Amino acid sequence: MNEKIVIAADGYDHIDGRNAYHSAIKRLTLGAPTIEANKNMLIAAQVWKQQEDGALEISCELPIHQVLDLTIFLSRTLLYFKEAYRMPLLYDPDSPIVERVGIQGDAMTVSVCTDNPRLNDDILEFSQLISDLGELTGERLRTLTRILNELECY
Repeated sequence: MNEKIVIAADGYDHIDGRNAYHSAIKRLTLGAPTIEANKNMLIAAQVWKQQEDGALEISCELPIHQVLDLTIFLSRTLLYFKEAYRMPLLYDPDSPIVERVGIQGDAMTVSVCTDNPRLNDDILEFSQLISDLGELTGERLRTLTRILNELECY
């Protein structure tokens, strides 16, 4: 185990969405990076997976700014799909940009991936999957909202 772990969420397999109680993901941690390629990170978010022999090993490690960027990206996507039903294809082929989110003096452009040759079918399926996951995402988003309100966004 990494002696530089500062915060841990053990038992993650009990709440891992539809994989709850059957998930190989057992633990989430925050601490110093462990993977040599990530040594330039200040703090890493780590996902620990149980191996066949029962040992835990890091399955994924991301710097916390990327975790937040993914949260922003996902949140903006969920917000987009709340209104996408108003468009016949669930997007506007002439204007696929959802939003340019200003971050760190530049912007993350969130857009519908028009390079996908099966986009019209895939976006319908994706939209349905978002709807099907509503019970799982809704609870987590309410919890995230409460925590962000407590933080008072610095």
